[in-house]
Amino acid sequence: MNEDLSKKRLGRGLAALIGEMDRVQDEPIAPVASLDRHVPIEFISRNPRNPRRLFAEEDLKNLTDSILQHGIVQPVVVRPSGATAGHYELIAGERRWRAAQRAGLATVPVIIREVDDRIALELAIIENVQRADLNPIEEGLGYQQLIDEHEYTQADLAQVIGKSRSHVANTLRLLKLPEPVRDMITNGSLSAGHARTLITAENPGALAEKIIRNGLSVRQAEALAQDGGKPSPIIRKKDADDGKDADTKALEKLLTDVMGMRVSVNHLNNGGDVRIHYTTLEQLDEICQRLQHRVKWGGLA
Repeated sequence: MNEDLSKKRLGRGLAALIGEMDRVQDEPIAPVASLDRHVPIEFISRNPRNPRRLFAEEDLKNLTDSILQHGIVQPVVVRPSGATAGHYELIAGERRWRAAQRAGLATVPVIIREVDDRIALELAIIENVQRADLNPIEEGLGYQQLIDEHEYTQADLAQVIGKSRSHVANTLRLLKLPEPVRDMITNGSLSAGHARTLITAENPGALAEKIIRNGLSVRQAEALAQDGGKPSPIIRKKDADDGKDADTKALEKLLTDVMGMRVSVNHLNNGGDVRIHYTTLEQLDEICQRLQHRVKWGGLA
């Protein structure tokens, strides 16, 4: 199998793969044992390598109620078990499988695929990422597993998962945080954006608690981390007086128009700063590429 072709196709997502499985390929992604059949639910086991670890109780209950009324609309994806003949291991759809057990189903619809550990892990990550089912720490651990066990680069991951390289890099960086902070990300009390500001901080745990307690924005969290937990002049200036003179506002408008992203100019006691505000990781990629390649921005060097 051509590995580059496999990665390109995987990057198109799980839905595209499932749609291709009933068509003859010049170079098939993976042999298919069977399509859309029913298998006894006790013959299916969870994949211990699945990056998803948490399943919200309310979500499982709602899905169980839906299955009781309508059945399972989308089959789960499995592969033959290497331990027991006639048994299978989940690749994607563990939440549906768990809910089906709660609903008391005897069998579940499956798509069976003959794939190795690497492809199984890729598919599990792709399905969960596309459904936004993974929290940032689970996502990062899944990426790290592919790097450690299958020698992926960040560029490979970006292509396979269908995300930007900066997204992959930023997600992996979260794994550098201490366990208590990672737990805050996992339970949703601290966003990934807030957490990234703490990666190089001296005491990320204490700063994380302060961010949550005071309801700080990402910008304020960044300033707090840079100042080692002391009140930031940027925060004080914003709280005390958000007004700017006409020349500063005109400069901000000019830079915003040139960049296509909001630019703020802040005058502090000793110098100041210019900040480019992005709303998507793609915009961040664009900023990095412009800085790296020294592309002129509308006549500005």
